[in-house]
Amino acid sequence: MADKITMGADGALAVSDHPIIPFIEGDGTGVDIWPAAKLVMDAAAAKHGKTIEWKEVLAGEKAYNETGNWLPDETVETFKEYLIGIKGPLTTPIGGGIRSLNVALRQLLDLYVCLRPIRYFAGVPSPVKRPEKVDMVIFRENTEDIYAGLEFEEGTPEAKRLLEMLASFGGKWAKIRPDSGLGLKPISVTGSKRLVRAALVYARDHGRKSVTLVHKGNIQKFTEGAFAKWGYELTREEFSDVAVGWEDCGGQPGDKILVKDNIADITLQQVLTRPEDFDVIATTNLNGDYLSDALAAQVGGIGIAPGANINYVTGHGIFEATHGTAPKYAGQDKVNPGSVLLSGVMMFEYLGWLGAAEDVVRALEATIADKIVTYDFARQMEGATEVKCSEFASAIVERL
Repeated sequence: MADKITMGADGALAVSDHPIIPFIEGDGTGVDIWPAAKLVMDAAAAKHGKTIEWKEVLAGEKAYNETGNWLPDETVETFKEYLIGIKGPLTTPIGGGIRSLNVALRQLLDLYVCLRPIRYFAGVPSPVKRPEKVDMVIFRENTEDIYAGLEFEEGTPEAKRLLEMLASFGGKWAKIRPDSGLGLKPISVTGSKRLVRAALVYARDHGRKSVTLVHKGNIQKFTEGAFAKWGYELTREEFSDVAVGWEDCGGQPGDKILVKDNIADITLQQVLTRPEDFDVIATTNLNGDYLSDALAAQVGGIGIAPGANINYVTGHGIFEATHGTAPKYAGQDKVNPGSVLLSGVMMFEYLGWLGAAEDVVRALEATIADKIVTYDFARQMEGATEVKCSEFASAIVERL
């Protein structure tokens, strides 16, 4: 009998060998990559005596076509009730209403960490010379910054009222052009510290050597700059036994985790030129968006980049493909299922199913090493055998 995943009194997930896990198939190529990923996940779980009862919930185009709602309340409530879920890519609705279904889910469930591990799989085509040096985990704040959606359209009564209020302050506030659209960028102590706390706990529990606070505080001093300041404060307040800030140790942490900070624009350069200097990265929402995709390109592209949205306090987590829907390829059994599959690996790790997670990674590496790959890799790998999405999944299962 399948069971719900629950949060125990000790703050740890209680997971049976037969959990119920909600899933969203996804729009566009979701019809191809979800069945492929599910095939591998089911086989890996079965190898360890576990089974998953998959519970489909709706979002995106499929939801809209069936219910007239892009994100039904039932879907959100199901994720709340069952704690853990996984999803394929979703279409961003055109026009008013929800700006992004992914952002809406993150905010409705307060999934304040966007977790993006970036690592290289041997044999995967890469545009850089030493992709194997890339081994980073990004903790991107998920609920604040400009993604909070606090915008005012140019010319609206709300924008005009805000402009009038700002003009009353005088000085630079009175110089904003009257035909401007406006946006607010909230960065809070609460949001910043809980994000950095999650990054430090991860670094401690996974034997990582450093946490880099990436920000644009040289310009945005009271938002981005404050994020870095609060990160250092948290290190002193809660993690002094295992971590130390650069400014407190001069870059000599001994056997502790080194907490340092870096300006966002130079970080985008240095992850290319000296990736070995970065381990765990904690950053604000927009910076994390840029960094995640830039780093994914270094290790084979966003098609094989996994992601998760997690609230470490409540235990809620949604694991997701990080790429778009690519509707022109939908139903062609063509695209790489790696992103949603590796997100499933992250989900297994979060559930404590470490053996199953490791098996999937080893089998994926073996398949790529044998040069059995989907079209995106095959066109860049000499001597590769191009296979369909479903065939790639079957090849991975054979190597489990």
